[in-house]
Amino acid sequence: MTYLLALDQGTSSSRSIVFDPHGHIVAMAQQELPQIYPRPGWVEHDPLDIWRTQLATAREALAKAQLSPRDIHAIGIANQRETTVVWNRKTGQPIHNAIVWQDRRAEPACVQLRAEGKAATIQAKTGLLVDAYFSGTKLQWLLDHVPGARAQAEAGELAFGTVDSWLVWQLTGGSDECTRAQAVHATDVSNASRTLLFNVHTNQWDSELLQLLDIPASLLPQVRPSSADFGSVQPGLLGTALRIGGVAGDQQSALFGQACFTEGMAKNTYGTGCFMLMHSGKRFLTSHNGLLTTSAAQPGHTPEFAIEGSVFVGGAVVQWLRDGLRAIQASGEVQALAQSVPDAGGVMMVPAFTGLGAPYWNPEARGTITGITRGTTVAHIARAALESIAFQSAALLDAMGRDAVAHGGRPVSELRVDGGACSNDLLMQFQADLLGLPVVRPAVIETTALGAAYLAGLSTGLYAGTDELSAQWRAERTFHPTLARSQALERMAQWEHAVRQATAA
Repeated sequence: MTYLLALDQGTSSSRSIVFDPHGHIVAMAQQELPQIYPRPGWVEHDPLDIWRTQLATAREALAKAQLSPRDIHAIGIANQRETTVVWNRKTGQPIHNAIVWQDRRAEPACVQLRAEGKAATIQAKTGLLVDAYFSGTKLQWLLDHVPGARAQAEAGELAFGTVDSWLVWQLTGGSDECTRAQAVHATDVSNASRTLLFNVHTNQWDSELLQLLDIPASLLPQVRPSSADFGSVQPGLLGTALRIGGVAGDQQSALFGQACFTEGMAKNTYGTGCFMLMHSGKRFLTSHNGLLTTSAAQPGHTPEFAIEGSVFVGGAVVQWLRDGLRAIQASGEVQALAQSVPDAGGVMMVPAFTGLGAPYWNPEARGTITGITRGTTVAHIARAALESIAFQSAALLDAMGRDAVAHGGRPVSELRVDGGACSNDLLMQFQADLLGLPVVRPAVIETTALGAAYLAGLSTGLYAGTDELSAQWRAERTFHPTLARSQALERMAQWEHAVRQATAA
C-alpha cells in the first residue's frame, strides 16, 4: 500500500494517475470531457459526465498499473476551480449543468456589487476581485434562474459544491441511493477560497458575504484542510474502501506539486488557461496590480496564502487553431508549424475569447489579430498564438514582481512551469526570453495530480513532511533567456499596444 492515486478533473478532460511514493508516474488514463456552449460567453459541463469520465479513468489507471486496489495507500483529488455544481441531496441529481469557471453569465450581478460599493469588502475578506469568474455569483444565478431552486435551497434540499465536492460526494456514497445518506459533503480551503463566500483569514464561510449574494448557508460544504480525511470511497466503485486524503484546487495543487512551499517561490501552469501563483507564506498580501490573494493548499489548519494571476485563454488558443481555424489537425503539430517561420512577422494575437483576466480584468475584451499583411501565413498566426500565451504570462509575472517589492519582498528569481503546453520548447524559450529569468521544467510535469497525491500521502502518514517532498523535486530542463532585455521590453510594449486595441471598443 505505497502507491497513490490522483484524480485530476480538468476543464477539457478527466485524468487519473497512479504515482509511486517517489512521485514517479506508474500509469495514467484520460478521457476528454464534452464542452457545452449554450450562448456566447456561456460554458457548461454535464456533472454526470464529469463523474462518469473521472470514475472510468480511475478504474483504467489502476488496470494499466496492474495493481490491486489494496496497493493504493490513498487518493488525492485536484479539480478545475470555480466550476459550480448544485444537486438534490435526496435524488443525487444535478439541478442544472455545471457552470464552468470560464462562463461570463454572472457579470450583471458583479456589475451590481461593484456599483453598490461592495468590492472592497469582498476583497478584504476573500482576497478576490468581484468577477463572474468565481463561484458565488454562478451559484446565485442558478438559484435565481432554475425553477424552484431557491425554495429548495432554503428548505435544505440542495447541495452546492465545486467539482471536488461533487466528486467526494459521489465517491463516498452519493452515486448510489442505498449509500447516499453516508456521502461526505466537503471541500478544502483552496477551493472554498475561490467562491467569494469564504473568509480566508478565519477559514470559515462568511455570513456577511452569504447575505450579500443571498446564499442560504445550508447549501455549503464543510471546509477542511487540503491534507485531511475526506472519507472513504465506497468499496464497489474501485474494489476497496480507499481513503481520500487530499483535495485541492488544481492551481494550488500544482503549486504544492512543484514543491513551492515557501514565500517567494512561483509556478505557472500552462493548461486550458494559464495560472501563475507565488507563495506568500502566512502573509495575506493585497495586490495593487490586478492580481488575487488566495488560500494556498494547506497541510494543516494555519492559513497560508498565494498571490495569483489567471489567464483565461492559454492552451485553449491551440485548440482554437485546431478546431476553429483548422490550421492543424492535432495540438501537437503547433510547434512545428510555428517554427516553420523565423518569427510571427509582426502579427500579434490577443486571445480574449471570453474577456481578459489578470492583470487587465476586462470582461468586454474580445480576441484580435493585428499586424496582418499580404505576406502573413497560417504559420505566422500559429506562432503569434503560441507567443500570446507567453505574453500574457509575462504580464502576470511583472505585476507579481511589483506587488512583491511593494510589500517588502523580492521579485521571483525563477519560474517553475508545468501543464501540457510546457512541453513546447519554443514556447518555454520565448517565455524565458520575455521574463529575463530561468524557466524551469520539472521531470514530472503532471504537478497538478502530483500535488493532490502528495497531500493525500501527507495526511495518511506516507510522508513525514514537506521537506521530504522538496527533496524529491527534480528539474528536467532549464530555459535561460537569450534575448536582450531591451528587445524583450520592446516586445512587451508591442503586446500592451495590442491589448489596448483589443479593449478599445
